[in-house]
Amino acid sequence: MKGDIQRKKPNYREMKPGEVDLGTTIMAVRYKDGVIVGADSRTTTGSYIANRVTDKLTIVHDRIFCCRSGSAADTQAVADIVHYYLQMFAMTEGEPPTVKAAAALFQELCYSNKDQLSAGIIVGGWDKYEGPSVYSIVAGGSVHKQPFAIGGSGSTYIYGYCDANFKDDMSREEAIQFTKNSIALAMSRDGSSGGVIRLAVITKDKVERIFTPGDKLPTFWEG
Repeated sequence: MKGDIQRKKPNYREMKPGEVDLGTTIMAVRYKDGVIVGADSRTTTGSYIANRVTDKLTIVHDRIFCCRSGSAADTQAVADIVHYYLQMFAMTEGEPPTVKAAAALFQELCYSNKDQLSAGIIVGGWDKYEGPSVYSIVAGGSVHKQPFAIGGSGSTYIYGYCDANFKDDMSREEAIQFTKNSIALAMSRDGSSGGVIRLAVITKDKVERIFTPGDKLPTFWEG
């Protein structure tokens, strides 16, 4: 019977042919005076490396960054929308937006469109109300405030390392080394992560970018 025919519902979260995927390792760490966000730089299309020096750290306001994993197109579009709303907020309210507000915007967009998007976002930054803070917005659209957050395909390899080595109120140097080591370990195991490491150190006074080329990465036993 015609009415018995079952139409297959399209799965929008599957990659379309040729769609660029940020198979990736992303991370944000809160330390004593600020937040460090970091990521590898490999963008893949299937097994083909489309870009080996991608900047996955996206600024959405002066002291707020996001790290993107999932579909490059989806996450770029969502980050652009959040950037627009945060700029409008700053102009109308006369003060910078909070990191929590930025995370709430990401969460609303990701949750409302969860059937059409492939997006995992980590938001990190500094504001005058909460100081340094980190929020993770997972693929389903829920938001979680955490002292550190990891995401992307490479994160599955480093949960144990991060749990064993993270400390509250780390110094700037400790937090930078912890983030570098974590991302380097993920890059060494995950075929979808690689390239270079990009970091952004966000404090009350400034944002400092740190670049670590592929031949200067931390090295570990590789068998």
